[in-house]
Amino acid sequence: MKKIIRYAVIFGLIPLILVLFYFLLDSKQYGIISVLIAILALIPFYLSFEGSKPKIEELILVAIVIAINIVSRILFAPLPGIKPIGAIIIIAALIFGKEAGFMIGSLTMAISNFYFGQGPWTPFQMFGFGIIGYLAGLFKNNFLKKNIYFVLFLGGLSGIFYVLLIDVWTTLQVTSGFNFKDYFNFIIISTPTTIGYMASNMLFLILLYKPLMNLFERIQKKFNLFNDKTSK
Repeated sequence: MKKIIRYAVIFGLIPLILVLFYFLLDSKQYGIISVLIAILALIPFYLSFEGSKPKIEELILVAIVIAINIVSRILFAPLPGIKPIGAIIIIAALIFGKEAGFMIGSLTMAISNFYFGQGPWTPFQMFGFGIIGYLAGLFKNNFLKKNIYFVLFLGGLSGIFYVLLIDVWTTLQVTSGFNFKDYFNFIIISTPTTIGYMASNMLFLILLYKPLMNLFERIQKKFNLFNDKTSK
């Protein structure tokens, strides 16, 4: 039952809120929607611990990764499209799992946008990076997570997915509605941005994959965190 709820929240309730946000609610209410999505992002994480609660060390570790992401996004602010947050989210999710990956991705954007600026794009950014973390976390117990070429493929695919999702928001904002013709036009226009996100993710994965994987795995084993006995 908990597994169904986790899937329902991530793939049902949050997307539904995004749709209602633009078609039924005032887009100026983005702050409320962002907070709501942030709260919902916590639910799958807590429900992933069957018969137990998350360890305090697990919560601290997730908070540290989010903080690192926020700082790195700020440090690379002068370089549009070149940021390590996608790579860090992917690597963390490969070790900590999909629910932790979703929470790290979504909360990174929610909190860091207090510096970069909150707006109606924030809920889409939260969901986009949350899903990137979730999808990467699917391979937590898969041998492919040890294959750098597969991880680079995940990074490139994540760049494409993120821009495709943000282009949904762009279409809604610019055209005051949604139609596939305008959406595909924005996809074409966004091609350089897409390539930039793909290249950025892959570059930082090359640089950070080995050191962060080793670090996260040592912490996980030392403190017995995010293992299959407590998280499913």
